[in-house]
Amino acid sequence: MTQETVVLAYSGGLDTSCILVYLVKQGYRVVACIADVGQDEDFERAKEKAMSIGASAIYVEDVKEEFVTDFIWPWVKSGAIYEEQYLLGTSLARPLISKALVKVARLENAQYISHGATGKGNDQVRFELSIAALAPDIKIIAPWRDAEFCAKFAGRNDLFNFAEENNIPLPVSKSSPWSMDANLMHISYEAGILEDPNVSPPDRMWLMTKDPVNAPDAPEFIELVFEKGLPVMMKYRETEVSAPLELFKKLNEIAGEHGIGRLDIIESRFVGMKSRGCYETPAGTVLLTAHKDLESLTTDREVIRLKQNLGREFSVQVYNGMWNSPEAQFTRQAIDHSQQFVNGSVKLQLYKGFVRVVTRNSKTSVYDATLASMDELTDYNPADAEGFIRINALRLKQHAKR
Repeated sequence: MTQETVVLAYSGGLDTSCILVYLVKQGYRVVACIADVGQDEDFERAKEKAMSIGASAIYVEDVKEEFVTDFIWPWVKSGAIYEEQYLLGTSLARPLISKALVKVARLENAQYISHGATGKGNDQVRFELSIAALAPDIKIIAPWRDAEFCAKFAGRNDLFNFAEENNIPLPVSKSSPWSMDANLMHISYEAGILEDPNVSPPDRMWLMTKDPVNAPDAPEFIELVFEKGLPVMMKYRETEVSAPLELFKKLNEIAGEHGIGRLDIIESRFVGMKSRGCYETPAGTVLLTAHKDLESLTTDREVIRLKQNLGREFSVQVYNGMWNSPEAQFTRQAIDHSQQFVNGSVKLQLYKGFVRVVTRNSKTSVYDATLASMDELTDYNPADAEGFIRINALRLKQHAKR
């Protein structure tokens, strides 16, 4: 009988290491796959570990460039912020990781893909909906929803005991106070002591950003250049950078140095519960600020209004794992069309946790200084406002009379 192959989304941490060994014990041929989305990871060590505990093969898929150009850049254009707070760093990475898993599954003729996402969270939904859209024939093994697995592993202590019994080397201790997920765009922190919303995150938790209180006392000025809504150049410290990955990494570094991008929120999970998450998104915070400002200079009022509605819809689509859905594809296409005139540059000041627009300019601006001026009449006749106001006041007067 041919041994069935499963591709495991592998990180090298406690959960996925134990899951790898568990699947081997269940009789599967396990192929581990790590998607390099910019996390700080020793991939060679992770590969050695996976092979030492039973993996038949291990792939490390470098998708950092694709993450920036095909996922983060469309997000910048959209201005999507989930529940007006969360910048979607984890949500954007999941469909890309799923794409890497499907690629490896095809290479290895795998019948299954497995992941270590909790049965209470959003990521199980994001992975599985993305895989369903990309490879509807592949089946999913989700151990944290499997009755036999959950009976064996009631909690982290059971995982640690299993790891010790099976000689699985682990990078964390039983007292690890929170869970982390990192990629190029952000780091998220949740669980453990953070599950109490009345507990303040300890200073030692944050890894991408300085405490704004201890950030440099002198502000930093940068300039971002956009074409059709996309960042194409950053000017800083008499230097220019234009390659997407290099630009994003350098902006992460500079903005993080100035304490920009920290967030501590309560959010609504797709599966129905509230959760508390802490996030660091330095470059994303700066890019969103610059893009929104340039959009206001270059985009028609009614297009902005419709685009804002699309951005809200897109934030929910991305958060809920619908990146590959027909509605999300339609939304991205509509947003792309709104960006044809979003060209120009924005100068920003970074200072102790804040990003502020200093100046902006664009050759495709719809702002007319002479038209807006209080000192010139040009094409606008103030007398026209009288009828305009009278017509708009009509329904208000009728409402007041009633």
